[in-house]
Parts: sequence; C-alpha cells; structure tokens
Amino acid sequence: MTQFGQHAAPTHVIAHISDTHFLSGDRALHGAIATHANLLLALAQLERSGTSPAAIVFTGDLADLAEPGAYRSLREMVEPVAERLGAQVVWGIGNHDERPQYATELFDEPIEFNSVPTQDRVYDVDGLRIIAVDSTVPGYHHGDLTDAQLAWLADELATPARYGTLIAMHHPPIPTPIELMAVLELRGQDRLAEVIRGTDVRAILAGHLHYATHGSLAGVPVSVAAATCYTMDLSAPLHTLSGIDGGQAINLVHVYSDQLVHSVVPIGGFAEISGFSALFLERMAALSPEERREVFSSKASTMTIAEVEAGRRPPSRG
Repeated sequence: MTQFGQHAAPTHVIAHISDTHFLSGDRALHGAIATHANLLLALAQLERSGTSPAAIVFTGDLADLAEPGAYRSLREMVEPVAERLGAQVVWGIGNHDERPQYATELFDEPIEFNSVPTQDRVYDVDGLRIIAVDSTVPGYHHGDLTDAQLAWLADELATPARYGTLIAMHHPPIPTPIELMAVLELRGQDRLAEVIRGTDVRAILAGHLHYATHGSLAGVPVSVAAATCYTMDLSAPLHTLSGIDGGQAINLVHVYSDQLVHSVVPIGGFAEISGFSALFLERMAALSPEERREVFSSKASTMTIAEVEAGRRPPSRG
C-alpha cells in the first residue's frame, strides 16, 4: 500500500458502536426508532467501506429493557458481519442492560440472578489490549466502579501490552453540558484517573450520552460514540433534554504507533456531490511524491481527473 502522507498505516482499526437499545421482536424504540434497521445500515456501511477492523467494540446499552430476545437478535446481526470482516466482537455493558441476561445471552454463561459478578473482561486484539469495564450500578442508571474493580484494573495494567490498552466502558469519565445527564454520570472519576495515570492506556471508549464528544482523564483521551438508536440535541434550549431521531453515528478508531485518531461516521445514505475513483487513487500511487503534490496540492495544476486516470504525468517544473 502506498504511503501518501507522513504517517505509516495504522496498526489497528477499531469500529466503536454504542447504545443500540434493542427491543425483542424488532419493536420500535419509543414507538418511533427503528433500532434494528439503524444498526443494520451502520454495519452495511462498515462492510461497504472495505475497512477491515480488528475489533467491533460495543460500549453498552445494547438492549433497552434487557430482554433475552433483544440480545439474541443483536448477536444474530453482528456476529456474521464480524466473521466476514475478520473482527473480534467486544461487548460492553450499560445501565439499560442487566448482568444476568447480558452474561447468559452474550457469553453463554449461566448466572445466578442473586449473585452476579461485575462484567469485566480483557481482550487481546492482535497485541492491542481492550479492557471492557463494567461501570453499571445494579438498580440505577448512574455509573460507578467498586474498589475491587479498580484493584483488578490496576493489576491488569501493571503489565503493558504490545500496542497499549484501550478501556471500553459505558459511562464516560468526562463532564457533560446536559444537566440531567450529569446526574447519571460516572461517580468517582478521580479514582479511575489515579489507576490509569502513567499506564499504557491510550484511550477510553465510552457511550451513554447519545452524542459524540471528546475529553480526557489523567491525560488519556476519552472518545464518546453517538448512539445508533437516537441522539441528544445539544442545540436544544438550555435546561432541557431533547432526544431526536437524527445524528446517529458510529466511530472508527485508527491506532497508530504514536497516536490514535477517532472519526465519526454518520449513519445513512447521502448524495455524493464530489469524489475520486479507486482508479484515480491507483494512478496517483504510481506517481512520485513530488508529482502527486503538483497534481493534487498545487493550485496551479491544470490536470483533470480524466487525464490522471488515463495515466498522464504532470509536467516537470525543472
């Protein structure tokens, strides 16, 4: 693959999806949101792109009412796509999920309903460690982490991974400008900060807020993926909360040797108004870096797309 810029290809690409809020029987969420169709479209876009994600990471609120059938529908939709893409599936739990149904339906683990452990798991994705941390509080919608979880996480992070670590959790450890959502935030964020500070954690992936946003904790970037079900309107009047059927998206995380890049991918079909073909890219790859700069960067370039695709080379400037 030709390197067009200063950076080599990423070591990993991760698809980050959050807040699917499935209901069993493909029922519409709030009587209006086609959650199954939205996720199907997002997965179809991911396949169409030709991207080969190493993992598809879900950061919670998989099922709206924790119905067993909703989890089964989710697996039936996601697992065949992941297999075709050669991607691991990383499930994370959210406040709308319930630990017994989550563990039983997604991991085939029979669980006693009166004794359910936190759903924390570690994944090795080709040398990139992804730790799914259970930030849920049974019976509540806000988030928290127990002393035992923090000690476990510190122990896991004591040994660095080859490509570093991503933490996937539902409740983001950053502020939100939506006042009511702040009531449901992750408690004890300072305690998590102390655990990850100075470790190989490269990013925290989260959901819960239903809008895409970014921040940091202990110097570690935090990336929140918007929901695939419905989103929050940040342009709504102050002191209100407005969920809308629009703005749904997933994220792509490109992991480079020295940094991570988080990109928002809107869900839906949109009219293309400009673009370049794969043949154009192929012809550009055959040019030298200097020729590519003259064709594609120079404001004085007179070469057309058709001329490039026909194999014409730009005139030399000396």
